Parts: sequence; C-alpha cells; structure tokens
Amino acid sequence: MRALGIGLIGTGFMGRAHALAFNNARTVFDLPFDLTLAALADADTERAQRCASAWGFAKAHGDWQQLIDDPQVDLVAITTPNHLHYPMAMAALAAGKAVYCEKPLAVSLEQADTMRRAAHEAGVVTRVGYNYQHNPIIVLARQMIEAGELGQIISFQGEFSEDFMADPASPWSWRCEVGHAGGALADLGSHLLAMARYLVGDVTHVCADSQTVHGQRPASLGSSERRPIEIDDQVHALLRFANGARGTVSSSWLKRGYKNHLSFEISGTQGTLAFDQERLNELRVCRAGADSFQRLLAGPALPGYAAFSPAAGHQLGYNELKTLEVQELIMALAGQGATGTDFEAAWEVERLATAIRMAAREERWVNVDQV
Repeated sequence: MRALGIGLIGTGFMGRAHALAFNNARTVFDLPFDLTLAALADADTERAQRCASAWGFAKAHGDWQQLIDDPQVDLVAITTPNHLHYPMAMAALAAGKAVYCEKPLAVSLEQADTMRRAAHEAGVVTRVGYNYQHNPIIVLARQMIEAGELGQIISFQGEFSEDFMADPASPWSWRCEVGHAGGALADLGSHLLAMARYLVGDVTHVCADSQTVHGQRPASLGSSERRPIEIDDQVHALLRFANGARGTVSSSWLKRGYKNHLSFEISGTQGTLAFDQERLNELRVCRAGADSFQRLLAGPALPGYAAFSPAAGHQLGYNELKTLEVQELIMALAGQGATGTDFEAAWEVERLATAIRMAAREERWVNVDQV
C-alpha cells in the first residue's frame, strides 16, 4: 500500500480529536493507504514537540508553513482557531495537498468562496469537520427519509445549545472576536445547519433574530478589565426548504444544563423522527397509526458501528464519530465514495449562515440564492 502522510496543525481539543481519529482509523478499518503520522505543528514549539511525541507523530514544527512544505505530508488537517483556516488551507491547496479543515470553513463568505474555488482548481480532496452526520444512526435517519418512510417531509425543528458561555464571568476568547467568525451561530449553529441540509435538503429563504446577552466579558480569567462583546449569544431562525418543508433552528451557548444538545425533529405526512446528540446512539420514530414513539438503538447492523462494537447498547461516542469521518475522507482520497462535506458543501453552509445573519440584521426574509 502507498503511504499517506498526515500533517496536523493545532494541538488543542480538536487537534487531539484528530490525532485519535487517525490512530483509531488505521487500527479498526481496512484502509487503502498506510497512514503515517508525518508531522505536527503548533505555534508553541515546545508543545508541538511534546504532543508529537505523545500522539505518535514523526516530527514537530513550530511553523505551520514548514508542515505544509514538508514533502512527507500528503494530507493537511487544520484544527486551529477559525481565522487561521483560510491562510492555512489556501497554502495547502497551493501546494497540491488534500485538506481536512475544522468548521466553520472560514470567517467570511468571501473567504469560503475563494477556498472552494481554489480546491476545485487544485483538484484535490477536501473535507470539513461536520462529524455528527457520520453517526450511523444519522445515516439511518437519512435512509429512512429518502425511502419515504416519513412520507412527504413538512417540517424540521432543530436546536444546538450548550452552556459553556452561560457564566457572564467567563473570559473573552477568540470565539468572541467578530472577525474570527465567533458567536453561537458559527461555533454551534453551523453544525445544525449542515445537519438540516444533509437530512432535508437545500434551504431557499430565511428569517432570523439574534441577540448578544452579555455585552461585556473579563479580558482574561480573573481580570478586572472588561472587553465589549458584539457577537451573538443566541440565534433563532425560520427556514423554507426547497422541497416545500418549513423549519426552525436555534442556537445558544448560554443554556444551562446542556452540554452537547444538537437535537432535531423531522416530521412528514407519515411520521416523525427525533434525535438528540446527548443520546447519540438513539433515534425515536413515530409512524402513522402509532400512539407513541419507538426507540431505535444503534447496533452492529448499521454501517460503521460494528467496527467499534459487536453488540447493540454498548454505544459509540464522539471520538468514534470523528474516526468514521476520517475513514470516509481516506476512502474518498482513494476514489471510493464521497459522502462527506467538502469545501463546496461547506461553502453552502456558510452561505446559509450569512443569510441568517443578514436576515437578523435587516429584519426581513432573505433569499439564500441572492447572498
């Protein structure tokens, strides 16, 4: 098998998740490449060296451009703050290398458009980290919808809320920076918008409202200095889908008690299905004629699940979903299927998010195609 060299930029939570996913993928799947962890980069050279050693990467770089220029790197995985996605991805594309970038794709629609065009011109495989839709139970939900088990789809109601910014004393971070694509819609809501498009299809029109609840935050942990906040703490939107369905989406990082509440209900003329990421191995379905919901539990009969567990009820987790995302990416690099979110599809998500921001700002319905 040909070796495929992995270069990882970033050593935070998502960097570690990517490292685990690449290690897990080559352990549990029969892949068409021999994955080699070629290089890791971080602005903190000492941390880069420490993480490279701990995670199994052959070398460490203190400069991300050095990683992209490294001839041993074939695939560049980007897990940095949002404002760095554009320069890193563009450099990797210019070098003719495949790119696996975390979401959101960019900090502006203009950047996202440039990135998708550059990817097309480079002719390389790209993927963006919308890993939740790689959940086997979500794949089942899509199959049920496509098979017509719910009848004509008439509504999508979705929410993605967490509480990690609920405390007004939580300090300012890059997520609070307007120019860094911060805010609940970018950080959480983009996952929900990608999920809505994956399951129900294109959105044609939106109307929305957004709110900044905490207008100031400490400049740093324990600091008396306050920094102004202009990004959204919560967003609510109405959607019209191309297939005639109607929808609502909401996103907040202030809702106490929620840790990963990516949830939705999809209703059709013959039934309803419901999902909550905090119970990610379950799908609830109510079919016409039934008095209540039936619980469907993920198990080895669903593609992808059996690679991790031979029995239902033993549960997959976040890192398994990331591993399944990596598997799809590697198979796409081998020309075997293409079901993940590439730069083109991620641009569509960014265009939808931009339309929602415009609708909230201008207090009107917005035609997504005109954004």
